[in-house]
Amino acid sequence: MRVLTIIPTYNERESLPLTLNRLRNSVPEVDVLVVDDNSPDGTGEWAEARAQEDDQVFVLHRKEKNGLGGAYIAGFGWGLARGYDVLVEMDADGSHQPEQLPRLLDAIDHADLVIGSRRVPGGKMVNWPAHRKLISMAGSLYPRLMLGLKLSDVTAGYRAYRADTLREIDLSAVQSKGYGFQVDMTFRTARLGKRIVEVPITFVEREFGESKMSGNIITEAVTNVTKWGLQARWETLRSSLGLR
Repeated sequence: MRVLTIIPTYNERESLPLTLNRLRNSVPEVDVLVVDDNSPDGTGEWAEARAQEDDQVFVLHRKEKNGLGGAYIAGFGWGLARGYDVLVEMDADGSHQPEQLPRLLDAIDHADLVIGSRRVPGGKMVNWPAHRKLISMAGSLYPRLMLGLKLSDVTAGYRAYRADTLREIDLSAVQSKGYGFQVDMTFRTARLGKRIVEVPITFVEREFGESKMSGNIITEAVTNVTKWGLQARWETLRSSLGLR
C-alpha cells in the first residue's frame, strides 16, 4: 500500500522541520508531499532543500496563498497522478501527532475515509483553552445536525482517504477554501455511501506560528454548510414527491 502524506504550508518554517522529522522517524515507509503557498518566510525553500536530501520527500509550489482546500486538492491531484493508494492530510504545525498516523493507516484497511477524531473515546485536545473548545464543539455540531452526519468530529483535519474514494469525488467542484473544506469532503464522501471510520487522536495546540483561522473562514464554512443542508433537504423532498 503506497501512502502519501500531504502537508500544506504557509509560513511554517519553524514547525515544518520538527513535524517532518517526527513523521519520517515514525512512519519511514510513507512518502511526504509539502504543498507550499509561496511562503514569504522561506518554508518552500527549506522544504525543497530537504527534498534534495530525501527521495521520499517532495514539494509542490503554488504561486500564492489560496486556502487549505485548494492546497489539499492540488496535493490529491499530484498523488492520484502518481498512483498512491492512500492519501493522508496532516497539519505542519505539530497539532497532528505523526506518531499516531499508524492508527489511521490500520483503520483504512476496512474504511474509505478515516478521520482522526478528538471527540471519540480516547481522543483529546491538549493546551486548548475552554473558549476554543466551545467554538470547536459548536463548529462540529452545526454541520452534523445540518447535514445529518453521524460522526463526532466532522471538522477534523487529520485524515486518510483511499485513492478510489477521491477518484469518485468531483474534486474540481470542491470550492471550499478554509476549514469548511473538511466538512465539504466528509459530506461528499458520506453521500457516496462510503464507509467513514473515526479513530481517537490527541490534538495538540500549535507551538509555533499563528493560526490561519479567521472570521472570513468561519463565515464561509457556516454559509456553505447551511446551503448544502438546505439543498440536501430540498432534493429529499423532491424525490419523495416524485418531482424531477
